[in-house]
Amino acid sequence: MEKKRKRLLLLLFFSILLFISIIILEIYLDVLALTLFFMVPIGFYASYLLIQIKRFVDAFKPGVVDLVLDFIDDGPNFGDLKYDSKGLIPKQRFLDSRIFATKAPEYKGEDFIFGKIGELDFELCELNVRESSRVQAKMESVFRGVFLHAKTNIPTQGAIIVWPREFKQYLTRSIKAFTAKGGDNIDESLEVESFRELFTTYATPDASIFKTLNYEMQVELANYTITTGKEIFASFIGDDIYVGISEPKDILEPYIFRSNVSFDLVKEFFEDLQMLFSIVDTFDSNN
Repeated sequence: MEKKRKRLLLLLFFSILLFISIIILEIYLDVLALTLFFMVPIGFYASYLLIQIKRFVDAFKPGVVDLVLDFIDDGPNFGDLKYDSKGLIPKQRFLDSRIFATKAPEYKGEDFIFGKIGELDFELCELNVRESSRVQAKMESVFRGVFLHAKTNIPTQGAIIVWPREFKQYLTRSIKAFTAKGGDNIDESLEVESFRELFTTYATPDASIFKTLNYEMQVELANYTITTGKEIFASFIGDDIYVGISEPKDILEPYIFRSNVSFDLVKEFFEDLQMLFSIVDTFDSNN
């Protein structure tokens, strides 16, 4: 892929020189017919360049993701992991998480990954969810990042939702909607102090709080947030697990004008996946 990028960059460089030379020639000759004659091949060539750049961008992420997933699913608790660059989690499933009180009028996603962790089937993708602002005439972000849904095969009652405490003021509608369905704040009953400082947690009376959100999972969520600075949203609604990790930029989008041979570029994506898989794996092990 890096060799392709360098060839593409070289082609782009010579194309710019060619275009400048043609423009100078047209200005010097000042012949309208000649200018019109050159516009057609220049237009076709520019389109060709854009197509080549798009092909490179479209091929980069699937190539890297397939290798990362192939590495991960060699683990003893993973089934075969599949990837669809154009797929996404259905909108209704995102809304069923009850993490965000929104109708999600703008709902976009890509990079759909699905498979099995232990006994649990899961699916995840990158999402960019936006809605109309209540105070300004523009769209504002609801959630942007990696979102996971997993389905347990064990009958589970109740609901638990974990929100980042830092975002509590922006999640008033979500919290009110959940408390209207019987949810109560359970922050004081949770054991890990760092978790209580970073998250606010609500649950319905029939939820198995300490079986679902046990000590190990509290530590894991807190440590990941402290280490990466990313926000984590999670809900356990009956037999369904939903987890979102915030990410302000597109993950694994390749560069054209500088090298993509970067360990950090892939490491960040890998760690986000590992965090999501770890939550599902912990839940599977405890049940």
